[in-house]
Amino acid sequence: MKELDKAAVIGFGRAVVETEAQAVSALMDAVDDDFVEACRLCLGCRGRIVVTGMGKSGHISGKIAATLASTGSPAFFVHPGEASHGDLGMITADDVVLAVSNSGETPEIVLILRLIKRLGVPLITLTGKRTSTLAREADVNLDVGVAKEACPLNLAPTASTTATLAMGDALAVALLELRGFTEEDFALSHPGGSLGRRLLLRVSDIMRTGDRVPRVSPGTTLLEGLLEMTRTGLGMTAIVDGSDQILGIFTDGDLRRSIDSGADLQAIMIDDVMTVGGKSVHPDALVAESVRLMEEYAITALPVVNEHGRLVGAFNVHDLLHAGAM
Repeated sequence: MKELDKAAVIGFGRAVVETEAQAVSALMDAVDDDFVEACRLCLGCRGRIVVTGMGKSGHISGKIAATLASTGSPAFFVHPGEASHGDLGMITADDVVLAVSNSGETPEIVLILRLIKRLGVPLITLTGKRTSTLAREADVNLDVGVAKEACPLNLAPTASTTATLAMGDALAVALLELRGFTEEDFALSHPGGSLGRRLLLRVSDIMRTGDRVPRVSPGTTLLEGLLEMTRTGLGMTAIVDGSDQILGIFTDGDLRRSIDSGADLQAIMIDDVMTVGGKSVHPDALVAESVRLMEEYAITALPVVNEHGRLVGAFNVHDLLHAGAM
């Protein structure tokens, strides 16, 4: 096999990236009043945004539909070829159609134009030609035309598909902002992702309970406290009174400080070196809130207390990692 010319290969790759970057940068001028009108139509949609496109534009359309749907704008993809053979019935008068075609003359989409118009459905198009059939027939056309493709033959859809995808993302994110879409809303659409787990999980879903929660009474020696910490492996222990009210927390950090001060581990009482009070969370708290608390105060473990201040559980960063929340 012939050895590759490293410099040439790098040059080919960088030329493509540069061409596509220029194509996306040129879109700045296309985000104009037409873009505002497209957002207005989408916000006014009582049904769903139906995205359609053929070939490479079809793949981009599918991604745009998925991004819209996951960011608060209900959407789905319809193949234009299938639309004229029955799938057009998926479009209702409450919907908005978003058609993607670089040429603006895709026969399969042009064929169903009259039916879309008959339904009275608003039509938004993303095309590379302002004078094309689709651009002229649309209620609003977003210009995604590019000076040239990244393909050296200027044939394979490359820069044009990248520009179209960027415009689709711009539309989805603008709608997200306008709808006031939050992290919690995103999590509800992505319960299987790490963000979803962080924002939907409650502390009660991941905390340890029962004898897996380290606790000692005041008057316990520091050495006995260390044995309790070792038994549960949480890197901390709570100091509680007879009704499980938390009096303080003793952590690995407190141990290091005690050793540095020359404390006699067998003689000193743990309540003399504990952190009084300390940070804790409620079982109904979101895991995301706990993660933020632990990051802010560089805490690796937290006790869980109920509304009466009683110890009911505990967890550490390993529990969060195991739950996929970090």
